[in-house]
Amino acid sequence: MNKVFCSTGTMIGRPNGRNFRLLESVCKSLDCDGLEFLMYDTWYDKIDEIKEFIPTLDLKVYVFHLEKQIGELISQNRLDEALSRMEINCDLAKHLGAKLLVLHLYNGVISDSNIEYNIECYKYLEEIAIKYGLLLTVENVVCNNKDPMTHLCTLIEKYPSIKFTFDTKMADFHKQLNLLYEEKYRHVWEHIAHFHVNDYLGGYKDWTNLRVLHIGKGDIDFDLFFEYVKKMNYKGSFTTEATSFDQNGNIYPERLNETISKIKEYIA
Repeated sequence: MNKVFCSTGTMIGRPNGRNFRLLESVCKSLDCDGLEFLMYDTWYDKIDEIKEFIPTLDLKVYVFHLEKQIGELISQNRLDEALSRMEINCDLAKHLGAKLLVLHLYNGVISDSNIEYNIECYKYLEEIAIKYGLLLTVENVVCNNKDPMTHLCTLIEKYPSIKFTFDTKMADFHKQLNLLYEEKYRHVWEHIAHFHVNDYLGGYKDWTNLRVLHIGKGDIDFDLFFEYVKKMNYKGSFTTEATSFDQNGNIYPERLNETISKIKEYIA
């Protein structure tokens, strides 16, 4: 059965001081099947504290979103530093009980400007993930230079067994979500192990609207999307990443439950 997870990033961010201890009360009211834990770059001095605290929550961690700067460091030719962080992230992911990793193979302002090098270095990241018994997936992150679907196809050619986390918002930002329904890209489905189900309200590469929205708050046709999810007999999991805290850091779990409920209805 397809599982529906909730990203900790929907609840924890800069406005509430990235205080992961806030999860204790909020998780009690969530109707999801588990968590996708988002690692922040400011938490490396809190690893032991995270290892002790997160397993006490009512919800288990199934997916671990690697710290986003790992790919950015590779783009900057700082491979040793990236691999060091990868090692720390994988150790934490395994301790928390996660099975699947989400990777931004490129990230930040530098984005995919050094993509050939990033793709070449993927093999080193995968080696570390395998060592910890974790499935590494590459996300179709937004690009400054080319586009995510092009990079996914290149990765498939170079690494035939590679797996992806496919984000609906990231795809629609480049107006590429409909490509997923075309025969030409049918083979991409074979590599998708996880979906990020997020809405988007903006035009092509509209950087002013790169927000993570709840289903129904944007323009994505989720009726069509989930029609293909069933048509392709997809057996993987889903995560909602829709921001559910305000500028003061207040968290609104009821908004998350609405989206979680919609996803569950779609895949029922």
